[in-house]
Amino acid sequence: MTAVDVPHSSRSVVLTVSGVVEETSDARSLVFAVPEELRSKFEYKPGQFLTLRIPSERTGSVARCYSLASSPFTDAEPKVTVKRTPEGYGSNWLCDNVKVGDTIEMLAPSGVFTPKSLDHDFLLWGAGSGITPVMSILKSALTEGSGKVVLVYANRDEKSVIFRDELRGLAAEYPTRLTVIHWLESVQGLPTPDQLATLATPFGGYESFMCGPGPFMDTVHKALAEAGVPRTQVHAEVFNSLAGDPFQDVELEEVTEEEAADAATVEVQLDGETHQMSWPRKQTLVDIMLAKGLDVPYSCQEGECGSCACTVLEGNVEMGNSEILDPEDIAAGYILGCQARPVSDHLKIEF
Repeated sequence: MTAVDVPHSSRSVVLTVSGVVEETSDARSLVFAVPEELRSKFEYKPGQFLTLRIPSERTGSVARCYSLASSPFTDAEPKVTVKRTPEGYGSNWLCDNVKVGDTIEMLAPSGVFTPKSLDHDFLLWGAGSGITPVMSILKSALTEGSGKVVLVYANRDEKSVIFRDELRGLAAEYPTRLTVIHWLESVQGLPTPDQLATLATPFGGYESFMCGPGPFMDTVHKALAEAGVPRTQVHAEVFNSLAGDPFQDVELEEVTEEEAADAATVEVQLDGETHQMSWPRKQTLVDIMLAKGLDVPYSCQEGECGSCACTVLEGNVEMGNSEILDPEDIAAGYILGCQARPVSDHLKIEF
């Protein structure tokens, strides 16, 4: 593999692979060494992901998002876990080529699939490599939180179980707080909504976080609805292949005097601070925040990753591609900053 030394954008960094762990026959973890000067940039929350730049002979590179399986509270270095997928260029390249000492370009941790508090009781759902962000939340909740954790983990068979030994060790270490339920297709078949609803019913007050293939998540959504779990307690992580190139610096279009005069005004709450800005109608929320030099969370700018999800507290926006948001999310006021343009004259938005 060719070493990467210089980042392709002002937002990306190059890290060295400090460890490669063969988890199963088709999944491996990559551990990254973070130099002291980048420590603050690489602080992350349980459940977040990294966007990696993977070389491609056809297109120069492709961008892929991989969840952090490590916990910021228990692991000295960040770790992503990659499982091969049929026809999956990025996952196969990473599994075939990367070794200790190689360098990989990436964006800083991002994503909103993360608990607001680790002191909740959690009902976690993972299928296949969907265990990765769930594992980060699980370890963090056990270490830093005070509640109980139930994990329902679905796989094809016993050989497919990623983190099998680590989960066994955690279950032994936290016998009164952690319950691990394995669902093996080879033994039980594919789970049905009724079966999972039966599992979920005793834990109706728990916060549910789920990650896995689409059909699995659809089944879990139906099961939780059947079990009477409120939609506000259900959180899902969805990844799509990124069509754009998040490793290109964004060039903003010039705003004419007429467009500036017609601009909306917006109050944005970000990281505990409030920012007042002018918002020209043709620009997205991410555009104007970048122009102001704000550290806005975003990755793809295509509406495909959910990194820039935020909440409209006042006013209305129009959005381009927002398929990653559930109808319930949109009804609750969630928008994608990279797709949102103002309709109202005055808006208030919270990240």
